[in-house]
Amino acid sequence: MEIMNFFDLKQLKLLELEVKKRILNDPAHDYSHIMRVYKNAKLILKNENANSVLVLASVLLHDIINYPKSDPRSKHSSTKSAVLASKILCKHGFSNSDIAIICDGIRDHSFSRGKIPKTIEGKILQDADRLDALGSIGIARVFTVGGFEQRFLYNYSDPFCKNRKPDDRIWTVDHFYRKLLTLEKKMNTKTGKKLAKQRKKIMINFLSQMQKEIT
Repeated sequence: MEIMNFFDLKQLKLLELEVKKRILNDPAHDYSHIMRVYKNAKLILKNENANSVLVLASVLLHDIINYPKSDPRSKHSSTKSAVLASKILCKHGFSNSDIAIICDGIRDHSFSRGKIPKTIEGKILQDADRLDALGSIGIARVFTVGGFEQRFLYNYSDPFCKNRKPDDRIWTVDHFYRKLLTLEKKMNTKTGKKLAKQRKKIMINFLSQMQKEIT
């Protein structure tokens, strides 16, 4: 990761302050989520040839609009975030070309869109965000969201989706099988893959222990 100058650091700090004022108190997409993704992005940037300012700006703004998972508008959160991010970045003096890179990454980072961002900056954002869905923090987040959405913990007849398709709209544990355990193979960067593999093991161990306790 290249050393950023004073102007770059100031721009990022101003964006951070704006995000802190705007971000909603979503239980899994709050300010602390943004800061964890920011930390993940900095780890990945150490081994990738990318524009650090654009990556970190995209991280700060990637969930500037975020609808609850049960909201029909949820699948449009990243698109709407990209639109609002463009306005915020313009206000803070970012160039049109930089805004395009940042907003393309924001628009395509979400799992529900099923897209791989075009630029390395967008790919790093996507990896950094997905890492926060894995490991111990990922476990904490998935059950927090499940409680917030009033889902059951697991399907009593088949808790670990051995003979059925996962439905995480009803059962929280199903989300591991519908999404979380698939993320390692979807990572874009070498560092992202390495960290995802480590964090996935934590989740597998958790599910193994859970199986011993409930079956």
